[in-house]
Amino acid sequence: MKIFSVILFLLVCAIALPAQRATHQQAFTVGEKLTFDVNYGFVTAGYAEMSIPQYDTVLGVTTYKVLFTVRSTPTFDLFFEVRDRYETYLDTATIIPWRFEQHLKEGKYKRDYVALFNHRIQKAITDEGEFAIPPDVHDIMSAFYYARTIDYSQFKVGQRIHLQNFFKGKTNPLDVKYLGKQKVDVKAGVFNCIVIEPLVKEGGLFKSEGRILIWLSDDENKIPVKVSTKVVIGSIDAELKEYYGLRNELKAKIE
Repeated sequence: MKIFSVILFLLVCAIALPAQRATHQQAFTVGEKLTFDVNYGFVTAGYAEMSIPQYDTVLGVTTYKVLFTVRSTPTFDLFFEVRDRYETYLDTATIIPWRFEQHLKEGKYKRDYVALFNHRIQKAITDEGEFAIPPDVHDIMSAFYYARTIDYSQFKVGQRIHLQNFFKGKTNPLDVKYLGKQKVDVKAGVFNCIVIEPLVKEGGLFKSEGRILIWLSDDENKIPVKVSTKVVIGSIDAELKEYYGLRNELKAKIE
């Protein structure tokens, strides 16, 4: 179902710097959980959750296990049931992925996909084959979490940065533009936010009919507060509902 593919993109698409790096990130930790209402116009179509339940080890590397789930509401289940789960395993030192999983159940459509990223030999290993990858390549989830480690305080409106994202055997570029700051009112409260816009160069998973805007809390946590896009009829918005286990005080919340 197109709407839920767009929702996933809204929640996890973000930015990464292309250079080799180690990051001493202070934005998140094990125990964090964020929940969202996914609205189509004035109707709640589904719920989403992002969490970091535990540490794990992949190819001898200590990682954060990160989960992202999307499910349709009981009302929408009558027409089109969605039960999607994504997992990424992030290097705790560099926030690059060592493993990515996608498990989709959307109506009659089902898909299970796993990619193992061996950065030592710059290969991604999947059921579809082995593929060369550039240094510090991301999956669609790890890109978002790396974006949360970036210091935006010196960014100028209109400034762009670049992501390299691997999915389905291909590495695709994605520019993201910094748009400035705004206040946003959602169910979880009123927040001072940083606003960014992904600029899609190619189709596939990242293709959408309208502009996509993402609001991140303007503090050390940089949690997603709201994402929004226009579709052919109306708009899709994912809004923060609840948050738990944040690494830092949520200073961006003003009400």
